[in-house]
Amino acid sequence: MTQDQIILFALFGAVFGLLLWGRFRYDLVAFTALMLGVVLGVVDTKHVFEGFGHPATLIVALVLVVSAGLVRSGAVFLITRTLINPDRSLGGHITIMGAIGGVLSAFMNNVAALALLMPVDIQTARKAGRVAGLTLMPLSFATILGGMATLIGTPPNIIISTIRADSLGEPFQMFDFAPVGGLTALVGLIFVALFGWRLIPSQEDKSDAADPMGEYSGYTAELVVPAESKLIGKRVEELQESADKNDVAIVGLIRDGKRRRGSAVSAELEAGDTLVIEATPEALDEFRAALSLAFADEKREERLRAEGGGLSKIEVVVTDASRINGKTAQAIGLNWRRHAVLLGISRSGKAFRSEVRKTKTRPGDILLLLVPEGHEDEVAEWLGVLPLASRGLAVTQNTKTWMAIGLFAAAVAAASLGLIYLPVALGIVVIGFVLTKILPLSELYDHVEWPVVVLLGSMIPLGAALETSGGTELIATGLVNATQGLPAWAVLTLLMVVTMSLSDVLNNTATAIVAAPIGIQMAHQLGKNPDPFLMAVAVAASCAFLTPIGHKNNTLILGPGGYKFGDYWRTGLPLEIIVVAVSVPLILVFWPL
Repeated sequence: MTQDQIILFALFGAVFGLLLWGRFRYDLVAFTALMLGVVLGVVDTKHVFEGFGHPATLIVALVLVVSAGLVRSGAVFLITRTLINPDRSLGGHITIMGAIGGVLSAFMNNVAALALLMPVDIQTARKAGRVAGLTLMPLSFATILGGMATLIGTPPNIIISTIRADSLGEPFQMFDFAPVGGLTALVGLIFVALFGWRLIPSQEDKSDAADPMGEYSGYTAELVVPAESKLIGKRVEELQESADKNDVAIVGLIRDGKRRRGSAVSAELEAGDTLVIEATPEALDEFRAALSLAFADEKREERLRAEGGGLSKIEVVVTDASRINGKTAQAIGLNWRRHAVLLGISRSGKAFRSEVRKTKTRPGDILLLLVPEGHEDEVAEWLGVLPLASRGLAVTQNTKTWMAIGLFAAAVAAASLGLIYLPVALGIVVIGFVLTKILPLSELYDHVEWPVVVLLGSMIPLGAALETSGGTELIATGLVNATQGLPAWAVLTLLMVVTMSLSDVLNNTATAIVAAPIGIQMAHQLGKNPDPFLMAVAVAASCAFLTPIGHKNNTLILGPGGYKFGDYWRTGLPLEIIVVAVSVPLILVFWPL
């Protein structure tokens, strides 16, 4: 063993020890190890920052931005309304989401499948009143498992098919992976849905930190029935199911400036009617998008959109010195002077009967304002109010839902068919979202989990250094020597275990590149068919469940799920054992030695 190999193995051991300890944040640990690698001479200075431009790092960053765009466009709300019920039990929800994720990831890149479903899962968790950390890990594992079923589902399958073509003269076909990968994925999904999620460390201590404004977030607000709305002619009571589904309470109806009482529930809706509701900002926006309601009457909405840009929601507090204190939004000309709309008022849980824009505000009232994007500070300063800290409130662009879905679907299809490189496809989607104003340019970088980017950018050069120093070859030689005299099925099992272990440290693409030639060499030494060994590598390289760095999907959920580095192995270790136990017999049946 060379000095460089000793240093690198020591660095990896220290990194994983510190990450499992959890005392220091993962990005600091990884970046420190990278800097030490440079100082100790095992990482070339020329390549030290290449990990930050690596496709894996770029994919993680781009997927997070694309996910935010899908939320802003209303695509996530559409999927949530159609497929997901927040009233389901936790196990039931994980089963449904896991099944959807597994099927999708078989026919599209599993990173893209998670990009589509992750915001759906987060939205459902919010509506169900639980933290997303309870469900994001099972969803990630499900999309990883589903990707094993086809050639295009996961990068290791594509790489191994290419290596087979180079070494044996013919690549694997689209569904050659299905008998082993598909059945293994099915068993793995059953485990995750029934038992695996129960092994995730308790997330209860994180629920209160999710939204510090939670107890103050209920607003009395108004939404308008626009002309030619599909709701015209329906009774208010017919909207109750949709209201309940979106956590909204319909408390009144205003017609011709007068609040209707008593008969409001049975009244047939007309164009221009105003629904009075009580809701959080998120629920208000989701309810509006679901029923295609307007923020205000036609004239006020025209002024609101006069700037031609996007819209932004802000929350502000009225003080004694505020221009609006003791006055109404209508009286001070909020809409015609500043092109803003008062969406709702929160008054310490107290209800009021007048129209929102005709309600006199009081000191301490929290106002939910809709303003042209880029004019938030200007409007707040003019009103003389105190802006609250931003908590990520966004205005759903529900008129652009299918545009966003179309852009995303086209990119995924093009990448899956090999017409365009996946990072480039995702980059084009991001550009499309910005140009079509689905996602504001000012928010573009807010959606990237930078600690995760630093983690990946730091670990990839260290993994590459391990490979170039001969560290991975050393492992391969030791594996070949250790398997001498063992039956073929035992060699196959050991190959899977070692490949899985490597995949948890390196990324799965690098693992497949290293392990596939080893598998072919071991088959030749035993005088056996190389295909079962390649299948073993394909399954094992994909199944990286012990750490957040082995697979891009696990890295994606690290920040949004609030996980620690050491949280993954609790569910991941038994899942990896199950994968080996199931896939080895399946390989022996479908790909005889």
